[in-house]
Amino acid sequence: MNYFKTFMLMFALTVLLMLVGDAIGGSQGLIIALIFAGIMNFITYWFSDKIVLKAYHAIEANQHQYPQLYSIVNNLAQKANLPMPKIYVVNSNTPNAFATGRNPKNAAICVTTGILNLLNTSELSGVLGHELTHVKNRDILTATLAATIAGAISYLAWMAQWSAIFGGMGNNRRNNNMFSLLFVAILTPIIATIIQLAISRQREYAADKGGAILSGNPMYLASALKKLESANKLSPMPNTHFSQTTAHMFIVNPFKGETFKSLFSTHPPIEKRIERLENRKIEID
Repeated sequence: MNYFKTFMLMFALTVLLMLVGDAIGGSQGLIIALIFAGIMNFITYWFSDKIVLKAYHAIEANQHQYPQLYSIVNNLAQKANLPMPKIYVVNSNTPNAFATGRNPKNAAICVTTGILNLLNTSELSGVLGHELTHVKNRDILTATLAATIAGAISYLAWMAQWSAIFGGMGNNRRNNNMFSLLFVAILTPIIATIIQLAISRQREYAADKGGAILSGNPMYLASALKKLESANKLSPMPNTHFSQTTAHMFIVNPFKGETFKSLFSTHPPIEKRIERLENRKIEID
């Protein structure tokens, strides 16, 4: 069901792009926007692991220093039939984790020192299983495709704004066109963002399910999410210009300021995630 919802959201995003492109610049405007957004997001996708890891000052973990961490990841990767990813650690009191890399062969799992101090072995296995599921499902590719389309829509909306500004003088027909263009310029990026974030939330649900399967018990991850939700509110990461573009990567949002609990949230509500995991535990029992 999560895959079907993701497909439908991607389809809706694509249809929105086609409608906006045709309304503003016809097929030529649509192609220009796609090329521009595609180039930018291809670069981001190809170098995403290096960019993000460097931004958070992540250091590759030494196996002798973190034997338990390596053991958990290795066991989970074998269960998932995945190559052993590189493991990185960020020196931060904020307990969190994320996965990056363009494919399973080039994947990296990153954890903070805070999460290593907060969670027990079972809870950590649930979290790392969640992140490995992102790798297995190629969610980074899905996020990049969604960002490419949403970026193209934003670019078209920008074109519409300037077109309305410079073409707004004249007869009533031109004025009507101006209002239509302004409507497209303002509304469509918001709709695209809502759909893009909805895709992110669906991939989180799928990764929670995968984390429950790989760790062997849904309650491991449920317990971890409870602790992470509370701890990240008490000790969030500092907000930077990089925050909003990376918030969706973490298992829970590590930054202050995300007050919207539904449409504009990068993550599903923790209580709903825990409820799904608890229901899965009941099904297993």
